[in-house]
Amino acid sequence: MNNLQKVTTYLKRIGYSGHPAVNFDTLHALQRQHLLTVPYENIDILNNIPISLNVDDIYDKVVTRRRGGYCFELNALFAWLLRELGFKVTDYMARFLLNEPEIPMRRHRVLSVLTADGQCYLCDVGVGLVIPRQPVPLVLGVENPQNGENYILEYDDFLGYVLHDQKDGEWRQLYSFTAEEQLEKDYIMPSFFCEKHPDSIFNKTHMVHIFTENGRKSVADRELKIFSPSGVDIKNPATEAEFKLLLLEHFGLIV
Repeated sequence: MNNLQKVTTYLKRIGYSGHPAVNFDTLHALQRQHLLTVPYENIDILNNIPISLNVDDIYDKVVTRRRGGYCFELNALFAWLLRELGFKVTDYMARFLLNEPEIPMRRHRVLSVLTADGQCYLCDVGVGLVIPRQPVPLVLGVENPQNGENYILEYDDFLGYVLHDQKDGEWRQLYSFTAEEQLEKDYIMPSFFCEKHPDSIFNKTHMVHIFTENGRKSVADRELKIFSPSGVDIKNPATEAEFKLLLLEHFGLIV
């Protein structure tokens, strides 16, 4: 399969049916569709299946086998797609700050994407919690309301760019990154930490997440929470078979 065929298959995988151009509308639609169709999940890590950061392996996992992944996989693959479509993409390393008692290590991959009109956007399809559904302009101090949520980028002398979201009228830090371009090899060690280190949160319990049109679905350990405008529905599967059926029904995952 050549790259054009791979791109076409990838676009079908995420349900994108438009005519791609190197502009915000395409970028917005691609990010939105990705979040609606490709789950964030750590199932391979829990099953001691090594995570490959080779883009061909990630493509096979996410597009061919219709699985998901975590930031080092999903943002790597999304960056490949964007580059194939003509976008200029720069890869950065971030610190995930939400709910952290102190400054954490860099262990999150994010993307800066340049459109044809010269505007740069922060793009991210690799977070299992709160995340913007559409690209955020890399402009400081400008509020970015979207889907009933609100985001803003600020700058800190140590942390660099800091993405905030607004909750109950207060701004809270989500993650930070500096404008130091990363190579693919720079992600090997932090990804290995996430897979194997005893302090990693990724090798303890199930973490599965996907967005819906008006909410999201999240699994923490084996409890499923379905968030919608009407509230939160909680499901607790009693058996392994029920849990696998839940993953298939709500996330499209066959594991």
